[in-house]
Amino acid sequence: MKKYLLYLAQSHPNFRKAELESLADLYGIKVDLSNHNENSPFMIVQLENDEQAKKLVKRAVLAKAIYELWGHGDDLEKMHEDVKRNKDKLVGRFKKSRFKFVILQYQGKKKTRKQQTKIMDSFQYLGLEGKIDLENPEEKFTVLETYTIQKSNLEPRPEPDHCWFGRLVQLSVRSDGIVDKYEIAKRPYYGTTTFESELSLVTCNLAQVRDGAFIYDPFVGTGSFLLASAYFGGYTFGSDIDFLTLKGGRPGKKNIKNLEDDFEYYGTHDKFGDVICMDFTNCALRKDMKIDTIVCDPPYGIREGVKVCGTTNMASAELTKTTLIEGQHAFLRKDYVQPKKSVSLDFMLDDLLQFAADRLPVGGRLCFWMPAANDADIPTLIPQHQRLELIHTLVQQFNKWSRRLLVYVKRDEHYNGKTVTREERAHKNNFRERYFSQFS
Repeated sequence: MKKYLLYLAQSHPNFRKAELESLADLYGIKVDLSNHNENSPFMIVQLENDEQAKKLVKRAVLAKAIYELWGHGDDLEKMHEDVKRNKDKLVGRFKKSRFKFVILQYQGKKKTRKQQTKIMDSFQYLGLEGKIDLENPEEKFTVLETYTIQKSNLEPRPEPDHCWFGRLVQLSVRSDGIVDKYEIAKRPYYGTTTFESELSLVTCNLAQVRDGAFIYDPFVGTGSFLLASAYFGGYTFGSDIDFLTLKGGRPGKKNIKNLEDDFEYYGTHDKFGDVICMDFTNCALRKDMKIDTIVCDPPYGIREGVKVCGTTNMASAELTKTTLIEGQHAFLRKDYVQPKKSVSLDFMLDDLLQFAADRLPVGGRLCFWMPAANDADIPTLIPQHQRLELIHTLVQQFNKWSRRLLVYVKRDEHYNGKTVTREERAHKNNFRERYFSQFS
């Protein structure tokens, strides 16, 4: 086993370990991530080889890069001592490679050219014979430093807290600009409820979306999860009860954009299957239709109530059954608009878990976001199904409420997990009502 240094993003640090665990599991990599520290962007791991390191980090959204670790210490001098102990078994392969040196600092002041040159010159003992190539190097040798911000003046300490030296093995898609590329405002089509780009991509990594997989979002809206899934190679399908959201606006409106335009914009139109207008609780998909992965953000009921097909006005419902237009029952006509009624989020979630248990293959994943008040008894609020193992509960905090990314894995018939139904959760999980009463 070899030591590698992970350089992690400081965005959503409580999601980083889970994302790396999911990617490691996807590629069959055994790695110990138990020393992960949410307060630090650096973590040392042990892997078998560079190939594993590349697979672990290449598609990570909350990691920046991974380096073959050559040495580290509490200051530059101690770091050099550690590198000198290891150099004989490390330098040989790269002695004649074209190379460049890079100096990265976390929370530190940018060094002057003179300071950088001094650090680079201090590595002459490595005996590198290759040509220095700043434009197209074969190897990038990197010094990474972390600094503490002083409370007295909010400036970084003059000396680093710790230093690492390594050879760059792989930059992640984050370093290649994927989060910025998928920024909502850059898309041809988006709406007020469009899910943020960064966490959409992270969710798809936790869902283990992969090339050729069948991905379904039952509450697709403006399609953030489908766009992210297509980026990772999944074939995407979705449904939503809101026809206007799927079509991009009312008929007759000029310059209408819709989800398909976003796929065209990102060059992933070949991964766009289709979206249909459908009430998920009255699913029209055939019973034997298998789905590899389900990724979604069910409606919370904040901007509008959670809706399903139906009506609470029984007199109106009976009238609809008997109403004839040009000799045809009104509800059988193509221009018929199905009435909708409000339901609680919990009503929807049990159907979602049962759907996943029926349609996912063994090992398939269901990932969805669920809101909760911060003062709630969280374990009893999370829906559970006996065939689905809950492996991650990841929290994004807001003010008086939070949302949780729940990640489930479908298990075989020998697995018998616990079940927590809507009846057990309903007495304390009317999120919409509590949201508008300011959780009082």
